[in-house]
Amino acid sequence: MSSTNIVNYLTIDVEDYYQVSAFEKVIDPNSWGTRESRVVRNTQIILDILERRNLKATFFIVGWIAQRYPQLVGQIFGQGHEIGCHSYWHRQVHNLTPDAFKEDTRRAKSILEDITGSAVYGYRAPSYSITNKSLWALDILADLGFRYDSSIFPTYHDNYGIPDAPRFAYKLKEQGMMEYPISTARIMGRNLPISGGGYFRLFPYALTRTALKQINTKEKQSFIFYFHPWEIDPDQPRVRNASPLSRFRHYVNLKTNRTKLERLLEDFQFRPLVSEMAVEDRR
Repeated sequence: MSSTNIVNYLTIDVEDYYQVSAFEKVIDPNSWGTRESRVVRNTQIILDILERRNLKATFFIVGWIAQRYPQLVGQIFGQGHEIGCHSYWHRQVHNLTPDAFKEDTRRAKSILEDITGSAVYGYRAPSYSITNKSLWALDILADLGFRYDSSIFPTYHDNYGIPDAPRFAYKLKEQGMMEYPISTARIMGRNLPISGGGYFRLFPYALTRTALKQINTKEKQSFIFYFHPWEIDPDQPRVRNASPLSRFRHYVNLKTNRTKLERLLEDFQFRPLVSEMAVEDRR
């Protein structure tokens, strides 16, 4: 267990392997229902890992998954985790019109709330796709009743990112919401993505642990860690016709990631993003 008393935020983006943005050019959403699904199995493994450690997390769930597997949403919620919205179709926000984004998000939020009987406060965009060209989405989230967003990644990437955005939680004054940006390490004047997903799989664990520990001890801040259920599943079906870069990003170090994840959960303290909101809503 980490020596620091700072508690960090654990978030899981619940989507199946065939729904990721890296494969959207080669996998038609109309084929999702015909493909082998792994999301229930993989998410239950994660729930078991968390239950053994008495840890709670925020699960951002794709609405299509929630509609198809409502019992999974009920299990996550019933075990005391926070439910967040991760869109319905897992389409990148900056590729949508405002009207299409609003309808997609409204649909997913409604499904999640109908299943749990509880308000959904948080939103995370597919592939962190609220960028400078889609900041209009924040107004729509506020109109739909969200209290916070966790979609802005303060780094540079070919598909997402706002490199000069604040690195730690801040108030979106115009929308009256909180923003919880994905954590980065500040190295040589640049923000290095270090806190989850493919970066966690790619980098040696020692490097990740050191960078995250510095956020806690040097900057005195909580970090936000994220991952996906398919990232602990090395036996998932392979998508052969995706680009070499997409295949690398998706499959790199899947075999070792569960072990690394369990080490992370031992080395740091975690909680859901907005645990006080989730607790208040259950009363």
